[in-house]
Amino acid sequence: MRGSDRVPGFRGETIPSRSCASRSDACAWSRASSGNAVGLPGADNYLAAVSDASPTTVDALVPLALLEAVRTVDAPDDDRDAEYVPELRNKKLGLSDTVYAQVRRYAESVRRGQRISFDEAAALARLVGRRPDAEVVFRSAGRYLAGEAFLRISAPTRTIIRVLPNVLARPLALRHIRRLSQRFLNGDVTRVGSSLLLSVDPSVTRDASPRQTGCAFYEASLRELLRLLVDGAGAVEHVRCGSRGEGKCAWRAEWRAAAR
Repeated sequence: MRGSDRVPGFRGETIPSRSCASRSDACAWSRASSGNAVGLPGADNYLAAVSDASPTTVDALVPLALLEAVRTVDAPDDDRDAEYVPELRNKKLGLSDTVYAQVRRYAESVRRGQRISFDEAAALARLVGRRPDAEVVFRSAGRYLAGEAFLRISAPTRTIIRVLPNVLARPLALRHIRRLSQRFLNGDVTRVGSSLLLSVDPSVTRDASPRQTGCAFYEASLRELLRLLVDGAGAVEHVRCGSRGEGKCAWRAEWRAAAR
């Protein structure tokens, strides 16, 4: 590939310009990623870091979830495709060495309890938003984040929530949904009648792509959290969107429908 066909990546690496990402967004992601991990000393579980959540930073699990989703969607479909992985790396961002290196970086930041700048995560979301399959990636990333966040709850507590009667389990589950949402989504969860309302401001994916496609990330996260904690299967509705000039982005979930 000619040098003019590639755009700057991370740590001296490059990202193919023939990927679904635009050159400008790739460069913005590259600039934003330089040295922007914010350490949280002693944050050995998600509760320890809740009070440190800031709208200017996001948990490193957010960009990690986005890249893991890109890798999953871009993975070869079968053994025949796997034979052409070197060629596919020039066409699919998720197979590139750059993404692999950044996954390792974000995974290490998650392990250390570090946070990432909001601008870096938003630039990555815009990169994903350029893809024709952006909604698929955002939903996959939301489920990934929820699954990893769920594992931050201790195994005994998860078991207790599962076995207790609903009248006791749901308040405990709601407490953890609120804490997980604040820690990993920079969001606030309130109960409104028979529904839960997740409000996020600012949203990392709000301006990632047209028609509020990026908002599927938070919708999928909330739905998956409810499924994991209380076997929830109710609808999740995007009731407000900042990109439409409606203030904070907000999603409403059926809390009663989530009861076992």
